[in-house]
Amino acid sequence: MRTLSVLGATGSVGASTLDLVRRQPESWRVVALTAHSNAMDLARLAHEFSAEVAVIADEARLPELREALAGTGIEAAGGPEALIEAAARGADVTVAAIVGCAGLAPTMAAIEQGGIIALANKEALVSAGDVMTAAVARHGATLLPVDSEHNAIFQCLQGNDPAHVRWITLTASGGPFRDWSWEQLCVATPAQAIKHPNWDMGAKISVDSATMFNKGLELIEAHHLFPVGLDKLRIIVHPQSIVHSMVEYRDGSTLAQLGPSDMRVPIASALAWPERMDTPCEPLDLAAIGELTFRLPDEERFPATRLARAAAQEGGGIPAVLNAANEIAVAAFLAGQISFTRIAAQVEHVLNAFAPAPPACLSDVLAVDSEARAKARELMETA
Repeated sequence: MRTLSVLGATGSVGASTLDLVRRQPESWRVVALTAHSNAMDLARLAHEFSAEVAVIADEARLPELREALAGTGIEAAGGPEALIEAAARGADVTVAAIVGCAGLAPTMAAIEQGGIIALANKEALVSAGDVMTAAVARHGATLLPVDSEHNAIFQCLQGNDPAHVRWITLTASGGPFRDWSWEQLCVATPAQAIKHPNWDMGAKISVDSATMFNKGLELIEAHHLFPVGLDKLRIIVHPQSIVHSMVEYRDGSTLAQLGPSDMRVPIASALAWPERMDTPCEPLDLAAIGELTFRLPDEERFPATRLARAAAQEGGGIPAVLNAANEIAVAAFLAGQISFTRIAAQVEHVLNAFAPAPPACLSDVLAVDSEARAKARELMETA
């Protein structure tokens, strides 16, 4: 039996993780479960899995959580510091799935305990890549990617020397607007943007998929996870989302990982590593799928990947600025304050206006993030 903590237990990744754990209860003992504000769902999960502690990030919901867990013997806590303390309890495997920069400090706390970190928080490596990878090395932790694309690359690299890699190709579904004209994109609504054709995801990441910022952020992540050089990382649009990524080697061999569009597959890969575990996912029926198609991304209609590559090349605090500016712009779009096409334009505006010093530690990263958000809001108000 291994110990497990799930940071972000009520989100889509957390739900998929606990679905797998539910099917193998004899294999896991749950240490900590956390959620942002859904106290009742968190209490239900904590009770079901007999967690040691349940933490709600929104401290105003703590009384509700405590009442729901009264008499169970499960500790209830709330607030950002409690999140960090829960992650610092340590577990054999910690699934880091808190969305946004709110997940940075808890993820770092888990890294500092060693063990396996199953990383589903993009911002950890996008905003704090150098800081976090240095911490992983310093504390002897193991970082396993849960994003389907990075997990695919991880699997394709196993047993091979990265020095022999010619290309790493991240596949992108292209999102719900991949075939839309610029004129259609200008009037796209939030409801249309969050309706992903292949994946069931939260609103923010669904909008990121629609703008292609999701793939740009993944490019920066891959740059930190797989140090083969930014010039060896590329993106290709694959509408079927069956091939999750590919690695081409110097001898011309290309290894690809295929699987259904179900996050339980990459999560299972990380939970069971270096072994394998059963999942309830239906096996691929390639004959029924019929064909797999690929095409180059259009960086005129979707400039996000161009902006992300430039940010990765510049390094330092620039990727954190890109991430923060994107979060502010996406929130404004979802609130109906800006158009879909203004998201990338707004991010580029912030990147041109704010160039922080390279962060040396997590507090520096959080300071850059805070300043970038303030600059993004300021520029949005004056636009």
